[in-house]
Amino acid sequence: MSANALDALIEALRRLPGVGVRSASRMAFHLLQHDRAGAQVLAQALQQAATRITHCTLCHTFTENEMCATCLDPQRDRSKLCVVETPADQAAVERTAAFRGLYFVLMGKLSPLDGIGPKDIGLAKLFERATDGVVQEVILATNFTAEGEATAHVIGEALRARGLNVTRLARGVPAGSELEYVDLGTIAHAMVDRR
Repeated sequence: MSANALDALIEALRRLPGVGVRSASRMAFHLLQHDRAGAQVLAQALQQAATRITHCTLCHTFTENEMCATCLDPQRDRSKLCVVETPADQAAVERTAAFRGLYFVLMGKLSPLDGIGPKDIGLAKLFERATDGVVQEVILATNFTAEGEATAHVIGEALRARGLNVTRLARGVPAGSELEYVDLGTIAHAMVDRR
């Protein structure tokens, strides 16, 4: 393997979030030295995912079909729509088994400093879907970052103006934690959002 191919592999691995030069180098050397078969499996899986996986026409999550299994499930509560930033966020909510409605995946969040506006995250399509006459409640489950909060605020104001019931995920002290070890912002939000 030439140095160029090795450098290209390391640079490709660096595209993963949280992976720097050292981690990418470690992964590349491990795959080439100890697990060439694993490298082939990884390459094939990436190639298949990149060519087969697309976005659901209704909710925007990842799927190999025109519509995802969640949107096609007749047992889901179509009156509730949960808005999340990414397919990973949707998967996290699904793992709780606490929500049986449908989703809308923004595929991002508003971030004016990065040039990401309402058109970039599909807000027009969200508003169309939320006002279809079936949806009764929109649950905003964006992340509790500055951008996630701003995104939830913009969506919430626009949907309330259209007469929809809009709720936001509660936030607070994690179960099993001790107050003295919880950051002050979390305690403050828990106090404000108390029930």
